[in-house]
Amino acid sequence: MTTTRRELVNEISETLGLKKTQIYPVIDALFEIMRENLVEGNRIEIRGFGALEIRNTRPKPAARNPRTGYTIEVPARRKARFKPGKILKEALRAQRKRRK
Repeated sequence: MTTTRRELVNEISETLGLKKTQIYPVIDALFEIMRENLVEGNRIEIRGFGALEIRNTRPKPAARNPRTGYTIEVPARRKARFKPGKILKEALRAQRKRRK
């Protein structure tokens, strides 16, 4: 199941007792600032939740298209990585134990 921006706004609105029109600009600003920081190469750490960072990958010497057999070089690139925090890890472990 996927949680959308709208669902996040609804939950925050209910939790804080604020209007949804007050929440949307905050959520949008938060994601915009996080995006800008990640693009600049900054790490974002939210205690209890996790850390987001951009990692550089190494170039791959060769990749092959299985249909055509054509070989290409894969250049290095940047990709996002999420590392869950301690509280999130513990919550996931507790849920897994409840399911067993």
